[in-house]
Amino acid sequence: MHLIVQKMIDSNDSRFQVSEFILMGFPGIHEWQHWLSLPLALLYLLALVANLLILITIQCEPTLHQPMYLFLAILAVVDFGLATTIMPKILAILSFDAKAISLPECFSQIYAIHSFMGMESGIFLCMAVDRYIAICFPLQYPSIITETFVIKATLSMVLRNCLLTIPLPVLAAQRHYCSRNEIDHCLCSNLGVTSLACDDITINRFYQLALAWVMLGSDMVLVFASYALIIRSVLRLNSAEATSKALNTCSSHLILILFFYTAIIVVSVTHLVGRKVPFIPVLLNVLHIVTPPALNPMVYALRTQELRVGFQRVLDLGKNVSRK
Repeated sequence: MHLIVQKMIDSNDSRFQVSEFILMGFPGIHEWQHWLSLPLALLYLLALVANLLILITIQCEPTLHQPMYLFLAILAVVDFGLATTIMPKILAILSFDAKAISLPECFSQIYAIHSFMGMESGIFLCMAVDRYIAICFPLQYPSIITETFVIKATLSMVLRNCLLTIPLPVLAAQRHYCSRNEIDHCLCSNLGVTSLACDDITINRFYQLALAWVMLGSDMVLVFASYALIIRSVLRLNSAEATSKALNTCSSHLILILFFYTAIIVVSVTHLVGRKVPFIPVLLNVLHIVTPPALNPMVYALRTQELRVGFQRVLDLGKNVSRK
């Protein structure tokens, strides 16, 4: 993607008067925004360590080699990539005042952010389908949800997001940036970058909106439809114990889904009404990208007994090795 964008820029050099963008950071608090570097660095470190622990545990524990946990491992990889897409640059801005970012790097960041966000939404949909089949069709579950199904579902989500996201940076690279290059943000958001363009950005806004509805919107509708069917099926169970067990198997997933999509809605609303206090939508945007990678492993660890046992075994193994 970086090379594609660079070729786009090189082919339009005569139209480009801006050689780089300046990411100003958090608007309104530029004087003391460096104090945010420590909590954000700790949050990023937590996200890296927690997701790495998830991957190691699922890899080392044969009992966790099940579709539900394979999807969780894929989610950990996506979260790892999502956090790493933005946090190193944000920490460089806050700690070392390294605000400059080249055009290809900025457009590549736009592509990476939207791709990983779409993949996270897509994996949540796959996990919802997994829980729907497990609870509503338990006898058919082993024959439907197999490792082959996990691979095909994951590849389809990766291809969907990687291909549909390509026009975002391509369209952004075709705009004419003639004078302004300061972005009042700490990451390259599509609309934040294209708003600096001197020509019409209607097509950029339209594709951003269409992409949000096609990917995130459709995923959200299908996810909540799956859980509506799950809840309807669970309420038909005569046994209170069976009902409790069925709800417990998908409670952690439902918590993360509600947080993910609620955060998207909140960020969207604050962007629309955040002109008076622009710091709020920028902070929420950053937290929405870095908090789920740190939160997802913790929720699963606290609410999934098999995973907790796996964590304990992996950590005990590490202690035994260190003693030797």
